[in-house]
Formats: sequence, C-alpha cells, structure tokens
Amino acid sequence: MTMKKRFPCLPLAITFSLIFFHSTFAQDYASVDSIVRNYPDSFSSTEKLAEKINSDFDTESDRARAIYTWIATNIRYDLPAAHSGNGIAFYYKDEADRIEKEKKFRVDLAKKTLKQGKGICQNYAALFHHLCDLTALKCIDIPGSAKTNLMQIGKLPQPSDHIWNAVKIGNSWNLVDVTWGAGSVDTNSGKFVPSFSDGYFCPTPEVFFLNHFPEDARMSMLQRTPEDFANLPLYYGSYVDSDYEILYPENGVLSATQKSIPFRISDLDEGDNVSYVFSNQNQLQEPELKRNGNLSEFVIPIAATDRGFLTLFVNNRSVAAYKIGR
Repeated sequence: MTMKKRFPCLPLAITFSLIFFHSTFAQDYASVDSIVRNYPDSFSSTEKLAEKINSDFDTESDRARAIYTWIATNIRYDLPAAHSGNGIAFYYKDEADRIEKEKKFRVDLAKKTLKQGKGICQNYAALFHHLCDLTALKCIDIPGSAKTNLMQIGKLPQPSDHIWNAVKIGNSWNLVDVTWGAGSVDTNSGKFVPSFSDGYFCPTPEVFFLNHFPEDARMSMLQRTPEDFANLPLYYGSYVDSDYEILYPENGVLSATQKSIPFRISDLDEGDNVSYVFSNQNQLQEPELKRNGNLSEFVIPIAATDRGFLTLFVNNRSVAAYKIGR
C-alpha cells in the first residue's frame, strides 16, 4: 500500500478514536513569550531546543506555548515550496508499519525544518509535533481544509490542503496552527510577511472552525458540517486576534436582492474605526455606527449594481468578507 502526503498549505487520512475534551487557556503568556524571544534563532538539533524548553518551563501549557512561540517567530514560510506541487509517497505493509514510517517521516521533516529554518504547513506541524514528543506532551496531526480566499465563500471544503495540530494539556485537547501563527502572505506583493499571532494557539473550537475544517469532522471538536463551514464568511487573522465579535450576519453569502445589510458587533473599543468596500466599487466607505453599551450596530446599503464581495475593515485592517449573491 502507498500513502501520499501532500498539503499545498497556502497560509492561511488518519482516523482517531479519541474523545476530545477542550478547555481554553486564557492565561497570560507574556512571560513565556519574553523568555523564548531571547532564545537563539537557531539550534543545532531538536533535542537541544527541547532541552532548553524543558529546563525553563515546568507546566504543560507553558512548554506548549514555548514551542509554538519559538517556531512561529523563527521558522519562515516557504512560498516557493508551497507552489511547487510536489508530493511525498511512502509504502507500508500493515498498520504497524504505517505508524512507524509516519513517525520517521515526521521526525526527519522536523529536523530538516529546524536546519533550514523554513517550510510549509507540513514542516511547521511536524516540528511542533516532534518537539511535543521531546517535551512530554501528547500531540496529533490534523489534516483538513483551510478557508483562505474569497472564492471559497459558499463552497464546500475541498480535499485536504492544510495540516495543523492538537496538543493535550492536562485533560484537554487544544487546537494549534503554528503555520498561521508565524504570519501571512501579503495579497498585493505575494510575499510572506512574518507577524506573530497567538490567535491560533489554543483558541476555542468555535474560533478555530472559522477557517479550519478537518478531514475527520470529529477533529473540529464541534457538531458542524461541511455546509456549515461553506456558509461562513472569510474571516481574516486580524479578526481571530481581536477581542470583538461579529454577531451578525453569520452567513457568508448575502442576497443581492436585499437593499441593506444590518451588522452587529460586540465589544468594539470606543476609538475603533469601521469601514467597508465592495469589490466592484473599490472605494472605502464608513457606516454610521450606533453604540449601545458593548454593542455596535450599523447598516450597509446594497445598490442594484453591487456584486462580487463585501469586505469589512476595523482600524483599516480587513476582518471579514462576504459574497454578494443572487
């Protein structure tokens, strides 16, 4: 039998019989991050890096965070490799042989990633998993689909194009995407922009689901369907990192027959600026916000000529996009 492993992993099959328990670690990781940012930007081996982490941190949550922060701030995304389209195949005799060869593949890839200092999602996930193994943390890899561009709004998730991890902290399995924690691709320049994000370290399953749909739906830790995922707007990393929440609209496909679209957002700061743009107009506009306690409401009018996509901005950063359909 042959197993082929290939994930294009544009930034932004294994079956597990596990019961997932999730708790979100809302603790402040500033001290962990501060220590890790003073680490060397390269290590001679994964064992040396793991030894340093084991020496500095006692708790499972701190060790997991240290691994996440070091990888996200020191491994850069390899765009040429993401666009190469190369696959990796290996042969196995039986289930035991498959597990053994998968582990060897992962360890070899992790060591290569550390040495080269770059990679795609497979590399990030392999390095995170291997360092978890070396720091007494249980970890699994989760292949699936990522929602990364406007054309995916309203469409069912395609075959796996991404891979991320889940790490066990205490009795809880927590979702982690260190690839997206490392930065993003600038759509104008086409270049990877390093920018640390902690939004993809142990968020709630609901937040993680906004742009991740696992190959095995159980790995979402939610009772959600491919249709649920398809109907979501395109949420950007700046939204995942934020403290506010878009309450309405929840559907990513908006009817063009509507004359206006009401929006509701909770927990915007007093000084936050909201704006929007239709793709066929390419002109940034600001709605009139009505604030009532922690709730902000506004209405965006839709003209008969408005088609394509509507993108919402907060403080000039794109946070969500919607498709204007018939």
